[in-house]
Amino acid sequence: MAMELGGATDDAIVVMPPDAPGMSDGGGFVTASSDEAPITGSGGPAAGCPVRSLAAGDVDLSHHGDTELAPGLVDLAVNVRHDPGPGWLTEPVRAALDDLARYPDPAPARGAVAARHGRSAPEALLTAGAAEAFVLLARALPVRRAVLVHPQFTEPEAALRAAGHRVDRVILPPPFVLAPELVPADADLVVIGNPTNPTSVLHPADTIAGLCRPGRVVVVDEAFADTVPGEPESLAGRRDLPGLVVIRSFTKTWGLAGLRIGYLLGAPDLVARCAAAQPLWPVSSPALAAALALAQPRAVAAERRIAEQLDADRRYLVGRLAAVGLPVVGVPRSRFVLVHRPGADRLRAALRTAGYAVRRGDTFPGLGADWLRVTVRDPGTTDRFVAALVALGGAR
Repeated sequence: MAMELGGATDDAIVVMPPDAPGMSDGGGFVTASSDEAPITGSGGPAAGCPVRSLAAGDVDLSHHGDTELAPGLVDLAVNVRHDPGPGWLTEPVRAALDDLARYPDPAPARGAVAARHGRSAPEALLTAGAAEAFVLLARALPVRRAVLVHPQFTEPEAALRAAGHRVDRVILPPPFVLAPELVPADADLVVIGNPTNPTSVLHPADTIAGLCRPGRVVVVDEAFADTVPGEPESLAGRRDLPGLVVIRSFTKTWGLAGLRIGYLLGAPDLVARCAAAQPLWPVSSPALAAALALAQPRAVAAERRIAEQLDADRRYLVGRLAAVGLPVVGVPRSRFVLVHRPGADRLRAALRTAGYAVRRGDTFPGLGADWLRVTVRDPGTTDRFVAALVALGGAR
C-alpha cells in the first residue's frame, strides 16, 4: 500500500511500505527503489519507508464519466440507473413545478431524510447533490491535514484543493482493501468511499469506524450505499462515532443526476457549520419533493429490490468478462466493475468506434491508463458489449 504526501501546490510524494508490491502506474507496478531517501519522523506509519516524487497535478480531478458520453454511444461510463422512475416519485416532482413562485422549504424533506436513518433534523443537511456536500465541508472545516484514501471519487480532493487545503493520499493497491494503520495518526480529516468509486469495493463498517476518534472528521462517501442489498456496511445511522460525516445521494439508483439532490449526515454542530457555508435555497422545490418521496418506507423497499436485481446483473457481467479472459479486479459490490488490461486506453478508444462508452481509469489517483471502469447494465447489454470486446480483440 502507499501513502502520497503533499499539498495542492507542492510536489506530492508516494510512500510505500517496504513489503508493498508497488503502485499502479500506466499498467504496471512501480516499486520505490532501496536507494531512495527514507522519510523519518513521527508523521504516521509511513516513517522510515522509501519514497518517490509525483507531481501534485498528476491526474485530471475534474474528469467524470459524463465526459465519456457522446450521441449514439451505449453508456457504460456513468453509474446512473436508466430505468424510468415510479409514479410516486415522478408525480410529486412534476407537481412541484406548479408551485415555483414559492421559495423552497427544505424542512419536511430534511426531517424525513433524517428520520430514514434514525436521526433528528439537525443531523441532516440537504445539498445540491453529493458534490455540494464535499464543497461545503472543504469550506467549513478548519482542516490541518486532510488524507484521502484512493482510488476514490475525485471530487472530494478537488474541493479540498480548491479551498486551499493540503491534501495527502493513501493509495490502496489491488484488491483495494482498506488498511486503517496506513492513515497517519495526525490526520484531522479522512475521506473514503463505501462502496468505493471506481473500485466497487465495500469496506467493513467496523474497519471504517476504527478510523474515528476525537479531533478527527471522517467523511464516508456513501453515494452508492443503496446499490448494496440491505446496506450492510452503511454508517449512516451511527451516532456514536466522533467526527463521523456520511454523504449520500439519490442520484444513482433513481436516475436523478439532473435534479441534483443529496444529503449530509453528522453531529448537529458539524452539520450547522456546513449549513452556514451553504447559500440560501440551494436545493430546488422539485429536488426537495424527490427527497421527501425517496425517504419513505416504500422507497427504501424499492431500493432493496433494485439492488438485488443489480447484484444479479453484476454477477452476470463479471462472469461474462471472466469467460473471455478479462476478469475484474477485487470483489465488486456496486453498480460498476474495475478491469485491468494492458493497452486499456487503446481499447477504450476502439470501443467508442464500436458504439460503447466506458470510463477511463487514469483520472483516478492510484490507477493508470491500463484501467477501465465498466457500468453494470442488463444482461442483454452485457452480451452485446462482450461481443464487441471479443470482436475488437480486447479479450484474452
